[in-house]
Amino acid sequence: MSLFVTELRRLSKRRLTRMLLVLLVVGLAGIATVFAFSSHKLSPAVVAEAQAQSDAQYRQAVQEWQKSVAECDAAQARGENTEERYGPNCGRDWQPQPDMFDPKWNLPYQFDFRAEFGIFVAVFAGAVGLFAFLVGASFVGAEWSTGGMMNLLLWRPRRLAVLGTKLAAVLTTLLGVTVVLGALWTLAFWLIGTYRGTTAKVTGGVWQSVGLDGLRALALILTVGAVAFALASIGRHTAMALGVAVGLGVVSEIGVRIGTAIAGVPFGDRYVLSTYAMAWFQKQWKLLDYDSCQLVQGACEPKELIVTWQQSGLLFGIGAALVLTAAFWLMRRRDVT
Repeated sequence: MSLFVTELRRLSKRRLTRMLLVLLVVGLAGIATVFAFSSHKLSPAVVAEAQAQSDAQYRQAVQEWQKSVAECDAAQARGENTEERYGPNCGRDWQPQPDMFDPKWNLPYQFDFRAEFGIFVAVFAGAVGLFAFLVGASFVGAEWSTGGMMNLLLWRPRRLAVLGTKLAAVLTTLLGVTVVLGALWTLAFWLIGTYRGTTAKVTGGVWQSVGLDGLRALALILTVGAVAFALASIGRHTAMALGVAVGLGVVSEIGVRIGTAIAGVPFGDRYVLSTYAMAWFQKQWKLLDYDSCQLVQGACEPKELIVTWQQSGLLFGIGAALVLTAAFWLMRRRDVT
């Protein structure tokens, strides 16, 4: 049996891997179920009810306006100053109009697959990305901390091949999990759109966009898994990857934001990792510098900076390449006993 197949079997049979997979599936299923109950099919009866509510609100507003005008006229007849309380002309110029009461405001929420599924691709990537990080870090971290790596190298002394095979096993597992769960995730929200929402205007171009979103999610998940694997290998412990992740999150999301705000750095969020994650999924992310506001006819027009998905891919790719290079270089150079 090849080393790659052996590593695949070992990874799939680990108790932590199975437990995390169960939690992932339950979590995703829970999100889809709760969301399904929050969406409502807009049948003709529901639309008619919303229109009736809108008409009733309009009539009530007209009655209240007429009452206010009558009270103002009576107050004027008594010689009172009414402009401050009722406005000029007793508020006759403020008569409610039917178009002020849009029936859409009374409609329950309806999930639109075409417009909203991209958001749920990002949610899926976040959940599976967390799974990828924990699986990738714990798999090689446990090998180092328990001495399994040293024992394996006794009969397979090719260090880089061993580490590369373990990484390939992790990435292959993540690929399979992501593809299968991603297909089920898409099917679940398609069914939600069909029976409790709308799938109108879903064309071939929309499916192409969904496919590209899925590929971006897959790339990010595999990158997260590979980086977690490399960090745990560098530190020879799972805690190394977890510590770096927490530290990077604190520094990036809190420290950098505070530091750039104090220093008055324009577009400080361009130095924050979450900005590039959002740009990766949204194709681009707009940053606004309100400190540079230029008042044009009383309106604020701040300067803009666009972060693209290409920039995000370059940043994440370089970061992952550096960490993986360090892990393999240390594997080759240092004592593993």
